[in-house]
Amino acid sequence: MHNTEEIWRLVDERQQAFIELSDRIWDMPELAYAEFRSAAEHKAALEAHGFRVTTDLAGIPTAVMGEAGEEGPVIAILGEYDALPGLSQEAGVAEHRPLPGDGVGHGCGHNLLGAGAMLAATAVKDWLARNGIKGRVRYYGCPAEEGGAAKAFMVREGCFSDVDLAISWHPAPFAAVNEANSLANCRIDFSFTGRSSHAAAAPHLGRSALDAVELMNVGVNYMREHMPSDARIHYAYLDAGGIAPNVVQGTAKVRYLIRATDLPGLQALIARVRKVADGAALMTETTVSTKVVSAVSNLLANTPLERALQDQLERLGPPPFDDEDRALAAAFQKTLSDEDIASAFKRMGVPVRRGVPLADEIIPLEAKGVAMVGSTDVGDVSWAVPTVQARGATYAIGTPGHSWQLTAQGKSGIAHKGMVHVAKVMAGVAVEALRDPGLVERAKADHAARLAESPYVCPLPPELKPPVKMATAV
Repeated sequence: MHNTEEIWRLVDERQQAFIELSDRIWDMPELAYAEFRSAAEHKAALEAHGFRVTTDLAGIPTAVMGEAGEEGPVIAILGEYDALPGLSQEAGVAEHRPLPGDGVGHGCGHNLLGAGAMLAATAVKDWLARNGIKGRVRYYGCPAEEGGAAKAFMVREGCFSDVDLAISWHPAPFAAVNEANSLANCRIDFSFTGRSSHAAAAPHLGRSALDAVELMNVGVNYMREHMPSDARIHYAYLDAGGIAPNVVQGTAKVRYLIRATDLPGLQALIARVRKVADGAALMTETTVSTKVVSAVSNLLANTPLERALQDQLERLGPPPFDDEDRALAAAFQKTLSDEDIASAFKRMGVPVRRGVPLADEIIPLEAKGVAMVGSTDVGDVSWAVPTVQARGATYAIGTPGHSWQLTAQGKSGIAHKGMVHVAKVMAGVAVEALRDPGLVERAKADHAARLAESPYVCPLPPELKPPVKMATAV
């Protein structure tokens, strides 16, 4: 029996427990750094499956790690379980039906991400024990990917210092190797302080902090013509200075999310945004202070690992979706535009195929689509150790990320089958690395060559700590 067939069978034997775990996490969506119930579920699952468990990684209460095996290479498999605000939705229903409550929902499939990664790690753990192979597998439960940069803090604190390879995945409409294209980013709060006054009787005595924020936004918007076309800048008001128009606003705060293709480009763009903020303060005779909230690096590719992952995908073939799955996916596609569906194909660099609701092929490694313009804290792990990510086909083609449609599909047979499928792929790569020291050596050599060209500099300020929250009774 081929090594990968054995590990695939182990994944199949253990899948039900992790399907149930993914559904429980879907039922208890929690935001970044507040995933206390989700982290507790992952810790309990790790203990139940015989892992040695470590909690509070990097001082983060909702970060957990389980390890199994002895000596040999260390293979990390990364999971996540944080949700998003405003994306609550009834499961399995192809119309917008928010659930009662706080509006939080798994609109990026992280309920599947963590459970699928742990399923892969558990199968590898059992494979190591069954075959008497020297090596260790670790499951890292990583919170706060959605804007919280938890993995960047974990990298900074050395949580991956003895890891040889890292493997992860993300829910997607297709089964593929995740191309290492992402944007480094930084979130910065700009707080302006002016002077309040009566807006009618003494406007000349006031210095409006809100005016400063608005002038900053205008200035940054004028920058867009003169910055790289693949960079991105977004902003949101955190404090507009109050609700009384007859009071000159003495304080105001805006959060900026600045993205660029790499860390040097990010730092250059941040410097320009800071100058605009200083100019806005100068024009309004206010003062401005800044606070970095989070920052992540761009993804670093690893060619040997990407080829190994593609080999696993091609051996396994596409997920085993059935007619019921395709009918449900088609119902969700009816809620989408033709542009949504076409964009999904174009992003993967393959021809647009109408009337195809679910992935029925493996995307070729050489396919080059529209570059990803999002960000992920997996990027920082990829600078610390050789890293590869898979895309797992878990929802209808065309479903937008961070949407109610994605939340609605998170407990479906589509999601479950896609999660199990990608768990086999990740476990297969891990087994290949444990059986073939040459793969580990090639991956490390590729990684070292990329670092020699551009060494890693953590984008987080050294004084910045994770914005952890205190656990509350559940």
